[in-house]
Amino acid sequence: MIAALESWQAGLFHRRHLIRNVGAGLVVGVVALPLAMAFAIASGARPEQGIYTGIVAGLLAALFGSSRVSISGPTGAFVVILAGITAQYGIDGLQVASLMAGLILLAMGLVKLGGIIRFIPTPVITGFTAGIAVIIWVGEWKDFFGLHPAVAGRHFHEKLAALIQALPGLDLPTTMLSLAALAIVVIAPRLTRRIPSPLIAMLAVTFAQAYWQFDSVATIGSAFGGIPAGLPPAHLPQVGFARMLELIGPAFTIAMLGAIESLLCAVVADGMAGTRHDPNQELVGQGVANIVSPLFGGLAATGAIARTATSIRNGGNSPLASIVHALVLIAIIVALAPLAANIPLAALAAILFVVAWNMSEAHHFGDLLRHAPINDKALLLITFLLTVFADLVIAVNVGVLLAALLFMKRMSETVRIEGETPDSLASLCPVGVPPGVQIYTIDGPLFFGAAATFERTLAGLHDQVEAVIFRLGRVPFADATAMHALDDVVRHFQQRHIRVRVCEANPRLARKLGDFGLTARIGQQDAAVSVLDALAEVTPAPAGEPRADAS
Repeated sequence: MIAALESWQAGLFHRRHLIRNVGAGLVVGVVALPLAMAFAIASGARPEQGIYTGIVAGLLAALFGSSRVSISGPTGAFVVILAGITAQYGIDGLQVASLMAGLILLAMGLVKLGGIIRFIPTPVITGFTAGIAVIIWVGEWKDFFGLHPAVAGRHFHEKLAALIQALPGLDLPTTMLSLAALAIVVIAPRLTRRIPSPLIAMLAVTFAQAYWQFDSVATIGSAFGGIPAGLPPAHLPQVGFARMLELIGPAFTIAMLGAIESLLCAVVADGMAGTRHDPNQELVGQGVANIVSPLFGGLAATGAIARTATSIRNGGNSPLASIVHALVLIAIIVALAPLAANIPLAALAAILFVVAWNMSEAHHFGDLLRHAPINDKALLLITFLLTVFADLVIAVNVGVLLAALLFMKRMSETVRIEGETPDSLASLCPVGVPPGVQIYTIDGPLFFGAAATFERTLAGLHDQVEAVIFRLGRVPFADATAMHALDDVVRHFQQRHIRVRVCEANPRLARKLGDFGLTARIGQQDAAVSVLDALAEVTPAPAGEPRADAS
């Protein structure tokens, strides 16, 4: 419980901080209520399961994670994945996948893979996040407009076509309530920040529906039969071993997205609160939360940036705020659950409209399209379109793969192999370089992406050269492909009776050259010698003097 212990040692549980954290927890608990129900319904689950998720994740991630101020629970980022799993495998399959994702997150944290998430580039993260936002937005049309679309396929374009065809039959009372809720969510923060705007919208639309009693407006009561009061008993979802094997892929998807979102949330929290988190311990906390959440009827959870920011802005600076937020949700579901049956689904759909807009980061998306390099623009659009029209898993995999290939291409372009001139060597060799000796300086990492450049540059070496020296002082590392290319070059030179020496290699590279057998092949004992020593080995000695030779 690193975050809790550090907060205790820092005095953040002292009475002067206690009131601030309790107040922040109360506010976040109220904010989390409509969001938790909305995310659960959009994921194909029952509304109370979102509340259970907020309770369990709010407690365990705060206690076992490393961020003092992060608030965890159900989030919009998971909606697309979880809805697909629910449609294909049912609620039990969704809960087993969430539990398996928790085990994966726990393992990632224990083997210290928290830092690897930072290698996913911004265009990929922005692309799939914006894609998820579009899917959430379109997915809420049904409840926002009171539509009854025909049964459509699993793909986005099929669902979109069915919704567009159903638009002429929209339900007017439902649409009016949705627009009223949307207006409240957007306008209320400009008037007051003391009461969360999603709560105001949900209560206002609920009272309107209770007063006018529109028969065509769907509510939690009409759609789900209400919300049971109290907490569910612990139970293990019943899924066979064969089905568990099928869920490995979805579980990894949940785990990867959960890791990305939770660590992004922790970074944002650090920037706002001036704290520092341990990414590995944060994954451990998220893993524990996702393991336990399905056992109590919950779903997958991760760090929630909006709720975390709300907590910090209201004075939260310790895990106590998250714990209080979970206790608020417990109090609501125990005491006020029967009243939730009157909440219109239109209110929750309007809230998710705003969530989708905030998730899309439209301004950031536009900035990248306007100002990013052309390769990053392509990466952004490819990830976005694959997320929307294909699959989030495919989008992330393709995005990361393309980013890696583009990075390797850029790295290979930075590798330079330049022949030294008498002027460039004047300071090192005052007496000059003997005729027939060519010195090359290699600048940059020698890896498989640069191997072709290496071979191509040296292929045109003229026949008058008697010896070649490679300066490796600016080569930080070399991989097996580059070593093999260098070995081929050495063989080629030796067939032409051209002597080869290497010099100035760093200790690790010198050791690799020795292990690969290159230094032995060229008759050299140490690849870390200076360029003067290498020159001495390949330069004929004056008459009567022995020639220095490392062999």
